[in-house]
Amino acid sequence: MSWLTRIRPRLTGFLGRRETPDNLWHKCRACNAMVYTKEFDENLGVCPKCEFHERIGPKERFAQVFDGGVHTRLEIPAVPEDPLGFRDQKKYTDRIKAARTATSEPEAMAVATGKIGGVDAVVAVQNFAFMGGSMGLAVGEAFLTGAMAAVKARAPFIIFTAAGGARMQEGILSLMQMPRTTVAVAELREAGLPYIVVMTDPTTGGVTASYAMLGDIQIAEPGALIGFAGQRVIENTIREKLPEGFQRAEYLLEHGMLDMVVPRKDLHATLARLVELLMRQRVAA
Repeated sequence: MSWLTRIRPRLTGFLGRRETPDNLWHKCRACNAMVYTKEFDENLGVCPKCEFHERIGPKERFAQVFDGGVHTRLEIPAVPEDPLGFRDQKKYTDRIKAARTATSEPEAMAVATGKIGGVDAVVAVQNFAFMGGSMGLAVGEAFLTGAMAAVKARAPFIIFTAAGGARMQEGILSLMQMPRTTVAVAELREAGLPYIVVMTDPTTGGVTASYAMLGDIQIAEPGALIGFAGQRVIENTIREKLPEGFQRAEYLLEHGMLDMVVPRKDLHATLARLVELLMRQRVAA
């Protein structure tokens, strides 16, 4: 037995084992680069190596978009949690509980008020980490709460979308949120208030087919997946290979479905300019 083998246990006991925090590093989903979590957070959840925009939740989004991160969350009216008594591999109620535990959020959409560029605004954020940001009764109610709060405050309504579509566990009730939210957008228009949509990765399904495509101004983050049906479904239907970058934000901008693609670091300044300009025009009118 060597001297090092004999002395190592004593040194380990004397010095103690150093623990490495599990959250010290973040692995980029696009380029697989390992980035210090602190550096990643300081860069607003964007990979400093490849500029990949990672998905973020309401807490981070509100902190980034409101002036100084100061905001007040709005309470969302309660809705039936399991109106159809749905069960697949798990009970629907168990899935909701697991999502709440994992995200520390009550549902897939949160709404808050605050100032953007000194202008009062209402902002809604969809959380993809909560059951894929799926649109159900609670999301529909949150959207209506935000829209009505904007009408009452005579303020612009801004929404950050991120969803896999309608929530299948609520069946037809989830699809009914499409016309409900469309009516709410119409009320914003009738009141002469700006409705700005910022589409983040991914925005798909019934969300794309309703309130995500009804904005007065359509913005997207770089590289965001935006569409209704999935790419493989479309290819199998039309039996053709789709173009490179199909359903990505840059492709949609090039083909006229978006007004602009804005990096996350520039979103606050861009929204501040837009709401100041749009609200100034409204006052003048």
